[in-house]
Amino acid sequence: MNRYQNYIAGKWVDARSGKTFEDRNPARWTDMIGTFPESSGDDVDGAVRAAKDAFESWRLVPAPKRGEIVRKAGDLLTARKEEIAREMTREMGKVLEEARGDVQEGIDTAYYAASEGRRLFGVVVPSELSSKFNMAVRMPVGVCGLITPWNFPMAIPTWKMFPALVAGNTVVFKPAEDTPKTAATLVEIMIEAGVPPGVVNLAHGNGSGAGAPLVDHPGVDLICFTGSTEVGRKIAELCGRTGKRVALEMGGKNAQIVMDDADLGLALEGVLWGAFGTAGQRCTATSRLIVHEAVYDRFLEMLLE
Repeated sequence: MNRYQNYIAGKWVDARSGKTFEDRNPARWTDMIGTFPESSGDDVDGAVRAAKDAFESWRLVPAPKRGEIVRKAGDLLTARKEEIAREMTREMGKVLEEARGDVQEGIDTAYYAASEGRRLFGVVVPSELSSKFNMAVRMPVGVCGLITPWNFPMAIPTWKMFPALVAGNTVVFKPAEDTPKTAATLVEIMIEAGVPPGVVNLAHGNGSGAGAPLVDHPGVDLICFTGSTEVGRKIAELCGRTGKRVALEMGGKNAQIVMDDADLGLALEGVLWGAFGTAGQRCTATSRLIVHEAVYDRFLEMLLE
């Protein structure tokens, strides 16, 4: 049985309590993927302190150089795409074709974010005073706490992590407890790509044990969360009390509209994918369908069939 660890300050370590949790294949419960640390506030505190220390040097690395490291991560994801996709399907049940797409989103994000390392432009504006010169420069926020869900276990962490790193921030990554193996693989790739110790830290565990301490920690400058609306509202409230920056991606109530001049075959494909892609288990899944009265009966018949 494989035994995995947290990654804090450049080292793979157990939870300080010694507690672990199991990660199993949801389609074959006897298939044990491995055990992972059940982190607590002490582990999160160590990760945040490591990220804060590393920030002082990482923010001074030129943005194009930071981008090169993220680009290297994209190359490594490309080389391991099939392996990671199969690993993902085993861990969380997404069909293989969609798992490949999940990894591809991470690859695309790596290359996009890497290129932004050469486009972090400031602004020079005219001054109203003859003795003054006005210039705005982009500065990193600091330590970013990243809390990610299970349904897109490679795509969503890369959406959060890669831009944060290129902009000069350091991160503490708390993945969903249902997909810790995919998260560990991403961190392994970041290490191989050349991210210095402390710049990326990984703390496994559940929401109450690891997620809540990360949100509450005074050393964290920004929380980026994807998950339920209920939890997102609580995070917004907590961050609002302390003035902590927060970015939330929560549930939605999403409609698709089919007009009377639509290509109904193409519209049907879009509706089916929108509602049932990823088994409907995503925040962007279509939950309502609005159809023009002129094509309503015909389209409803096509949809039911």
